[in-house]
This record gives sequence, structure tokens and C-alpha cells, in this order.
Amino acid sequence: MIKKYTVGSLYAGVGGICSGFINSGFKVEWANEFDKNACITYRENFNHTLYEGDVMKLNIDKMKKIDVLAGGFPCQPFSVAGYRKGFDDNRGNHFFKMLDFVDIMRPKVLFFENVKNLVGHDKGNTFKIIKKEILSRNYSFHSKVLNTKDYGNIPHNRERIFIIGFDYDEYPDADLHFRFPSKEKLYKSIQDILEKENIEDKFYYKEDKSMYPLLKETMNNPNTVYQFRRHYVRENKSNVCPTLTANMGTGGHNVPLVTTEKGFRKLTPRECFRFQGFPDSYKFPKIANCHLYKQSGNSVSIPVIERLSKNILSVLNGVSCKNEYELF
Repeated sequence: MIKKYTVGSLYAGVGGICSGFINSGFKVEWANEFDKNACITYRENFNHTLYEGDVMKLNIDKMKKIDVLAGGFPCQPFSVAGYRKGFDDNRGNHFFKMLDFVDIMRPKVLFFENVKNLVGHDKGNTFKIIKKEILSRNYSFHSKVLNTKDYGNIPHNRERIFIIGFDYDEYPDADLHFRFPSKEKLYKSIQDILEKENIEDKFYYKEDKSMYPLLKETMNNPNTVYQFRRHYVRENKSNVCPTLTANMGTGGHNVPLVTTEKGFRKLTPRECFRFQGFPDSYKFPKIANCHLYKQSGNSVSIPVIERLSKNILSVLNGVSCKNEYELF
């Protein structure tokens, strides 16, 4: 009988990382999330323990030890959209809080996710610190930037850095056996993601709106996604959805647009979650759409997590994936 390895998920959001690991055969033991609305959505879809609140206040000694520590720690300090302060920002210190979990729980595997700009932040010094801290704890260090459209078969341009480490004490040959997934051809299109019927009128732009003439002039391709940028409309020439963001939907703006037979409209929350690989069986609680937009923009792409966690599982089970996946 193959062991069911357990996962503890920090900064769990609405469960994107959790879902990917579950799909690969892992068991999520517990999760932690600070945002109250994200917690409402999370509880609508998962039954395991959810610690709601500030990760800094968690008593690690009283939490159940797990095999995999996962976390998409706050990315704003390292994001182009943020101030890029890194460890000078209080949110950047969350990485060191995660290391407290590592020191106390000593998980078999570390799985961290962040924006791709983490790699070049402060001329690479931030990333060097992260690598040094992980290696100093006798874990392997594997990192790579993966784009959802290349590794998740979803037409979504979303680049994220993934950092994975195996406890050398238990997996001394991790460097030989672990591989990141190889690129795969993108088969799904924008049209495969869009809802085809029962779209509420509130998502459409009416002809009496001041921006309507600009939309009519610019939005003529039904196979891509557009973005409204204050004074102009930007077409995504690669026919994929631009990166969904956390501020999407805030104040009603920044939500990507599409053109349909009925007219020009914003993506629906369901479509945004689809662009992150969430199945339609994923349940939405009765909260404002602005919260759902934010939650999808803050989440991760489930298919990418699933491919990564399958490779992690192979190493945990003593199976090398070196003949199937590329080395980075």
C-alpha cells in the first residue's frame, strides 16, 4: 500500500495549491489563510482544518506535522505591481516565518511559489538569501519559472517561480531524481474557457457608456482577451488571457474583456477561476463578485501544481522521473 503523504498549506488562499496536491494523491492536513472572504470560499470547498488568521500568530508546536510544507508567500514585496521592497517590507518577512515551520516540523518537502520577479529582485540578492537559507537547512534546492500556458494547458499567461526542496537526510539523491515538468503543447483556447450561455447582463457594456465607442472600434477578435487601460484598449496578440491580478474587480475595473455575439463584456468570476484551472464543481459562496475576482487573481494554476506535485510524489515513492522530465 502506497503511503498517503500529508500537506500543510500556508497562505492557502482559496485552495489552488491544495487542490493540485489533492489531485495528485496527497492529503491536505491543514491550511492557513488570513483573508476572511477567502476563508469563506475555502470552507465551502474543503473539510480539513483551516487556521484562519495571521500566520505570525500561529503556535507551530501545537500544529500537526506534515510531509510537505507548501506556501505561496506574499508576493507584493517582489512584484512589479508592488513597491518591490522585498525583505524591507514586513510582508517579505513571511519567508522567515515559513522557515520557522521548517525548523520545527522538518517536513520531507518544501514547496514555495511566488512571482517570477522574485528571481531578479535586488539584483538577485533576495533570491540568493532564500537559496542560502534553504540549503543551510540541508534541503535540496530546485527552482524554475513556469508559465501556465506552457505547463498547464490553459490559455493564461501566468509566470510564477516555484521553489522545491527535499530533505537530504531522507532523500540524498533528490538532485538526481527530481525533474520539473517539460513543456506541453497548448490545446485549449479562449473559447474553451468562456461560458456560452446564461451570462448576466451586468457583465456587458451598454452602448450608452462613454467607453463603448472605443470598445467597438478595438475589440474585433473573439479569440483573445482584451484589457481596458484608462484611455485605450489593449489586445493580447498571443490569444491567451493576460495575467489575472489581485486588484482585478476592485472598483469594477481591471477585469479582462472579451467580445461575443451578444456584445462586449467582462470575464465572469467563473471564467477567471477556469483560467486558473478550477473545475466548475468548485463552489462559490454568496459573497460579492469583487471578492471572487480578487481570489482568482491571487490564486495559482491548479494544473501546474498538479504536474509538479506528481513529480514530487515520484521522488517520495522512490521513483526517478529523470527519463520523462527535463532537468533544470
